[in-house]
Amino acid sequence: MSLKLAIQGIKGSNHHQVANDYFGNEVDLVECLSFDILVDKLLNKSADKGIMAIENSIAGSIIPNYALIYHNNLHIIGEHYLNIHHNLMVLKGQKIEDIDEVRSHPMALLQCKEFLRGYPHIKMVEDVDTAETAKQIQEKQLKNIAAIAPKVAADLYNLDIIASDIQTIKNNSTRFIIVKTVNKELPKEEINKASIRFITDHKRGSLATVLNVMSDCNLNLTKIQSLPIIEKPWKYAFFVDVTFENYENFAKAKSLLSIMSEDFKVLGEYKNARI
Repeated sequence: MSLKLAIQGIKGSNHHQVANDYFGNEVDLVECLSFDILVDKLLNKSADKGIMAIENSIAGSIIPNYALIYHNNLHIIGEHYLNIHHNLMVLKGQKIEDIDEVRSHPMALLQCKEFLRGYPHIKMVEDVDTAETAKQIQEKQLKNIAAIAPKVAADLYNLDIIASDIQTIKNNSTRFIIVKTVNKELPKEEINKASIRFITDHKRGSLATVLNVMSDCNLNLTKIQSLPIIEKPWKYAFFVDVTFENYENFAKAKSLLSIMSEDFKVLGEYKNARI
């Protein structure tokens, strides 16, 4: 029985590319038009695991996804970094001079703004997903319309790429996380990264004290993201990623942080994909 894997977007999207890279081609993809739907698929067991983008090297964190993970008790069991390549694609035979309109996800349009500035006759139109636009161009035989999408979308929907790597900043990478409703995936000796969440009180130096404990336990902080707690105005939760060489160091830090901070929770223990 193949793995049921929920992705945000459809076949041909960057999430689909990550699915191929991380799990191989032998998976049953569950396409979701939003991250909320992806979470629902995991909770109602329509999918076994899910892939979620969590941060981009240019645009920063996808903050709502942190809240989705925490509030739905999901667990991060892995991560994958994907270099993002934006390509302009059209129906076969079309040229860039024929294009009146380019459609894509708002983030893709933003990241290709400098290239598109060179073609002022082309109107930019926001769409829900990069690959969805590519699919619609082929299914509806849309002439004079281009999509910005990954190369896998052009292959899948039989479109011509008329301009490759059109993103303004060439070194553009997105971090994706693999999520599941249960946490146990790897033996402790293979775990060298973790994601945690906690709340500090309003006393001066509270966050600094917590960070010092991490340092004393030989944890390397690779990410910190604050998020307001809606039901408690002016109070913040901190989402933190740490790496470590020895799991025992993390275990020691867990025991200390659970005492020193409020609502401490481990969101995931997994392998560091940057090594």
